[in-house]
Amino acid sequence: MTDLARLTLKLELRRLLTEVARRRETLRYADLARAAQVPAPHTIHKTVDLLEDLMREDHAAGRPLLSALAVSRRDDATPAPGFFQLLTELGRYAGAERGPQAVAAHRAELEAAWTWWGRA
Repeated sequence: MTDLARLTLKLELRRLLTEVARRRETLRYADLARAAQVPAPHTIHKTVDLLEDLMREDHAAGRPLLSALAVSRRDDATPAPGFFQLLTELGRYAGAERGPQAVAAHRAELEAAWTWWGRA
């Protein structure tokens, strides 16, 4: 993927997730990838890589993490373990990648993102 294509997709992901934030909802990775028209192959992997870029950008800018709105298809509707690994790397979380502590950490990130990014 070219740098321009990557930037274009990141901007589209940010736009789509901002719309989701305004509705105080979440969006599954596959649905987000489809809506953003992330090209095959490895569509979900590419989407997650872009979401991690957005996480780093938001963290560096002191903003809530818009990527918290993208979730896996698991029953607890939280992001995949990589989300929590990056949260730990960024110093925003110290805990397990699954379980009640992860659910609570995600919920806090989600609420902050809905409030910040959901503003009209």
